[in-house]
Amino acid sequence: MHRAMRTLLRLGPTALAAAVVAACSGGDPASTAANASGPLAGAGGQPIDWAAADSETIRHFQALVRMDTRDPPGIEKPAADYLVNALRAEGVEVQTYALEPNRPNVVARIKGNGSKRPLLILGHTDVVNIDTTKWKHGPFSAARDSGWIYGRGAVDDKDNVTASLMTMLLLKRQGITLDRDVIFLAESGEEGSTRVGIQFMVNQQFPAIDAEYCLAEGGSVTRVGGAVRYASVATTEKIPRAIALTAKGTSGHGSVPLEANAVLRISAAVAKFASWRPPVRLNETTREYFTRLATISPPERAARYRDIVSGNPARVAAADEYFRKNEPRHASMLRTSISPTIVNGGYRVNVIPSEATATLDVRMLPDDDSTAFLELVRKVVNDPNVDVSYARRDVRPGTPAASLSSEVFRAVEAATTSVYNTTTLPTMLTGATDMAYLRAKGMECYGIGPATDEEDGPLGYSAHSDQERILETELARFVRFQYELVKGIAAAKTAVERP
Repeated sequence: MHRAMRTLLRLGPTALAAAVVAACSGGDPASTAANASGPLAGAGGQPIDWAAADSETIRHFQALVRMDTRDPPGIEKPAADYLVNALRAEGVEVQTYALEPNRPNVVARIKGNGSKRPLLILGHTDVVNIDTTKWKHGPFSAARDSGWIYGRGAVDDKDNVTASLMTMLLLKRQGITLDRDVIFLAESGEEGSTRVGIQFMVNQQFPAIDAEYCLAEGGSVTRVGGAVRYASVATTEKIPRAIALTAKGTSGHGSVPLEANAVLRISAAVAKFASWRPPVRLNETTREYFTRLATISPPERAARYRDIVSGNPARVAAADEYFRKNEPRHASMLRTSISPTIVNGGYRVNVIPSEATATLDVRMLPDDDSTAFLELVRKVVNDPNVDVSYARRDVRPGTPAASLSSEVFRAVEAATTSVYNTTTLPTMLTGATDMAYLRAKGMECYGIGPATDEEDGPLGYSAHSDQERILETELARFVRFQYELVKGIAAAKTAVERP
């Protein structure tokens, strides 16, 4: 034991943080600390050794992916403790805030000179559930195979958590003078329990994270055939709602068909959404997205992207029809969308039920009027025997988009060009993120993310899949991107820039 203690005392703070985590997980603290030490430990003021930084990134990432932080049940504390130890070991100011003991939120801060308001960088430590029988590599193994790292959370969202951790450590070591405080929030509960995470922080602890700008998940860099094609930066997002359809009818014996069959009524109501669609309506983000996408696309595809922003009804309709069949994500970006997702009816084969229900997943444009839209859906259903109403759901607030002319968006474009050498596309997410709660408080938020292969989704390797994975080289490149981006936003303009 004494020899182990002497080993620890000879090592730097990063090694010591790794040793603490190893001891808590049953490992050997001395050997773990020795492995974690390297050129980055105590390297403040020196040029960054990116090879060493890449190795450290992989170590932190694997440690976090190996922690089972599924939500539900939601036990993010091991990941939070890991982050706290790593940050405090480097002298970074850090606190935790918890609505429930096992679900803490970590807030770290590196102070600037106060001449500008802070920058918040955000990631969530929880992950979605798994089916262990479907995984070739263990979901919490962080297995390395042919240049990939596999595990739940690999691209949602322990990549962002790791990149934010590394950015804080590198900023602290480099000792760069900052005009802004840089705040790192590692939140709990994003995957379904926002009351313990972002809602708790916004509603009860907002001074700890109050900032002018934030960077979070939601963006990506798209690779096709191994080559970077473009980078997407989320500047706004659609708002999730749920609409419940409830059909009433006459119950009876299945041997005697009835016109007033609730199952037939709910089926007819749901079928109407196969053909009806809300009108196309572009906003600043989506218009700029398609305009820029046209400049980097093959001629036939570029023509359709130009058609959708043309304002010509016939050209818009033709492009929309093509998107619905071939590029459904683009079709969803054009309007408030509806997807029937749940249908419930009878309880046995020979009984006609008196009630049947269906649930519609609605993703609203951020400035749509929810009351007016519900009335529109009622008119589409057009059946007095079918009730149409909003169902319970965690509804994020609708907010204005982040600016495309802000200093942060310009910094995103500059870092994207520097690190990825590609075009930046402002994007409206069809899904939802916790940035909505921050935008509702007046914060301008931008979603970023690492490079992933377009081919991975259809092959079952994407976020929430049974073989979630990330390329080691792209995780490392994302750390470099986020560090350069944060430095570009927060560093004092008179500061000596270190590479």
